[in-house]
Parts: sequence; structure tokens; C-alpha cells
Amino acid sequence: MRIVSITAGAGGMFCGSCLRDNAAAAALIALGHDALLVPTYTPITTDEQDVSTKHVFLGGVNVYLQNAGWLFRHLPRAIDALLNSNSLLRWAGQFVGRTDYSKLGGLTTAMLEGTHGRAKKEILKLVDWLAADVKPDVVLMTNALLSGCVPPIRERLGVPVLTTLQGDDVFLDALPDADRRRCIALIQENDRHTSGYVATSHDYADYMSHYLGLDRTKIGVVYPGLNLKGHGSPTPRDPARPPTLGYFARFAPEKGFHNAVDAFLRLRKKPGLEKLRFLFGGWLGEKYRPYFGEQVKKLHAAGLSSPAGFEHVLAPDLASKVKFFQSIDVLSVPVAFREPKGLYVLEAWANGVPTVQPRNGTFPELIEPTGGGLLYDPAKPDELDSHLASLLTDLPRAAELGKKGHAGLHERFTARHMAEATVELLGRYVGERRDVSPPVPSEALPA
Repeated sequence: MRIVSITAGAGGMFCGSCLRDNAAAAALIALGHDALLVPTYTPITTDEQDVSTKHVFLGGVNVYLQNAGWLFRHLPRAIDALLNSNSLLRWAGQFVGRTDYSKLGGLTTAMLEGTHGRAKKEILKLVDWLAADVKPDVVLMTNALLSGCVPPIRERLGVPVLTTLQGDDVFLDALPDADRRRCIALIQENDRHTSGYVATSHDYADYMSHYLGLDRTKIGVVYPGLNLKGHGSPTPRDPARPPTLGYFARFAPEKGFHNAVDAFLRLRKKPGLEKLRFLFGGWLGEKYRPYFGEQVKKLHAAGLSSPAGFEHVLAPDLASKVKFFQSIDVLSVPVAFREPKGLYVLEAWANGVPTVQPRNGTFPELIEPTGGGLLYDPAKPDELDSHLASLLTDLPRAAELGKKGHAGLHERFTARHMAEATVELLGRYVGERRDVSPPVPSEALPA
């Protein structure tokens, strides 16, 4: 099967969607499929082998300029190509982490309007390339925010196009109300041309069906999977090392770094955990440096110092990430939103580390069938503390749960499992009859 996955680069940010899409494409190729991973906006950033194409479509600089002014929508393609160079896009990508999502309503609307909007020129370049050079059997978009590309792809190629749902609500929730309503209305219009959807958990499929007003029967589920190459296995811990709590995710309020810091400080006051250490790693964007600094101040205010009591671990590559997980006893990312993927849970299990996560989002679907950790009521911080303390004061039990997670990962949540489930789902659509509904004029859409 010739599968084209169109992903959205996030500048220099380690984005969970990029990591998942890259792992899926690599696993599809390993299964013998002709799979292409096509980046949009900017090149992707991953700590594994990057299997994406070198050419970036819908280049972020061009999309931004063409949305900003009439002149840029009529520049020769040769100039567009210069603005779409990887070096320029990587340079521009450094500003992604500083961008306030609430200011991107107009740009998002332009993308969702497809060939009826200001991104028409760039979208048609992608469609022309797919039609002339690739001729895929099926196209898979990385999120609903790219669904403006779906109608022209369906019209020109006549192949099924599916959209992945894996965090769209976080971006949409950051937009002003009027922009969010407009974007959702456009996604609903593009839904008429969309063959189906792929969600990363049943919980998220249910939620996004309601959030976006989509037919739940059109949403299939493919759990995230991890490429195990480079990851370790459960190994005996150094008995001289004090109990160590870990956090590994983006440093942002929705990921709950502040919740992890507060839980750690409360745990340090419990008998047997007076020497508890806290290791934290992940991507830190410029926008969240003040937030990050506030959390570190809490640690210093409690009389703790680095690295004796806590340590910010930089992990820009896979080897350093694995070393991080091999240096902790329990991972907890106490998120403050509905997590659709939870890749860090799989990474912890790959290295024999148990997890303590809120009982919502994807976590029950990962932890309950494997036994690789504990779930707590997110409305009860004392339950988080209790579960963490029960493992950090009983390290043999923690190690046993870590082994269960490791076994469950191999049985259910590898990149190969993800690729096989993707092929099974896409296979239901390949060869479907071309049936494209006529577009509704943009002026007929709700404001």
C-alpha cells in the first residue's frame, strides 16, 4: 500500500505528534509498505532516525506571508522556493516556542479554508505533487487543523483521506471564542470530504466526536507505539541511589509540571522520603521559561539545591533520554488536560519504570491492561501523593510494576503494533468509491 502521512513540523520543538508520526512511518516501511512522511510548516524534530521527506510543503514562512499580504500570494514560485528552504524554515522554527496560540486564529482559518482561502497557493503545490509524482493509495493527515487540504486532495486524486486526532483541542482551546467557533465550523465542513479519522485512544475519540461535532462511527482507534531500538530494559538499580521521582514531558501548565513539583515537595515531608530526589526533563520553549522558573523557585524556597535534591536533565537525544529513565524509580506527569497519547508512559515502560497518572484521557487504556502503574483521581492531590509514596517507599514493588509495564509494552504498544493497526484501519478505505460532495460556498458557513 502506498501511504502518504502529512505531518506538521513544530520548529525545533520535540512534538509528540511528530515523534508518533515518524515512528509510525518507519514501522510501516519496515512492514514493506511504500510509506512517505511529508512535513509541513517546518522540518520535524525527532530523537530517532528522521524518515520524513526533505522537502517541506506549506512552508511556515510562505504560509505566514501569504496570509499577511496580497503581494506574497502572487510571487513567482522560484521566490517561494527560496522562502521554503530548510535552512530558513529551521531558523524560523526557533520562534515557534515563543508564539502565543491565541494570535494564530487568522492563520489557522486560512489553512482550514483550503483553496478558498489565503493558503490556496501552497495547498495546490502539495496537491499537484501528490497527483503527479506520488499517486498514493491513501493519505493520512496529522491533525484536523490541516483538513483544509482534504477537499482538493479528494477532488484531484479521488483517494481516501483520513485525519488523525491527537491534540487538536489543546490548540483550539487557546484561540479566542470567535476564532475557535469559526475553525470548528470549517473542520465540520471539511469533514464532508474526510473518509475517516484515527484517534489515539477510545477516550479521545469519544471526546473529539463531541468537541468537533463528528460522527463517532467515522473515528477508528490506533494506540501509539514505541520504536524500542535504543531503549534499555529493566536493570538492577544502584542501592546507594536515593528514591527518585521523575517527570519527562513538555514544560507547560497543561502537562502539569507544577503539579509534579508540588507533589514532590509534599512527599519530602513524609517518613522515609526525606532524601527523595526529583529529576525532570523535556522540551522547554521560550514562552514557558517564566513558568518553569517559578517552579524551580519553589524548589529553592524549600531549601533544596541541584543536583543533591533535584536536577533539570537535558535530553536532546535518545541516549540521554534513556539515561534519564534509567536514573528514576517512578515517573509521573500529572497533566491538567485530557492527554490523547502519553508517549512518555511508553518510554518509561521501555526502561522498566512504573508510572502514576491521572485516571482520565488515554492513561486508563494504557495502564489498566498492562498493570504498569497506578491511576489516581485528578481531583484528589492526596491520592497522587499516596500512590507515589507507596511506590517510592517500596522500591521492589515499583520495580515489579515497571516489569509489568515493560512486558505490556512489548505485547501491545510497540511501533510495529501501531503500524499493523494503521494498515488494518486504512485497508478498510482503500478502493472505496470516489464520492465527493459539492462544496458549500464559504459565505454560507456560520460566522
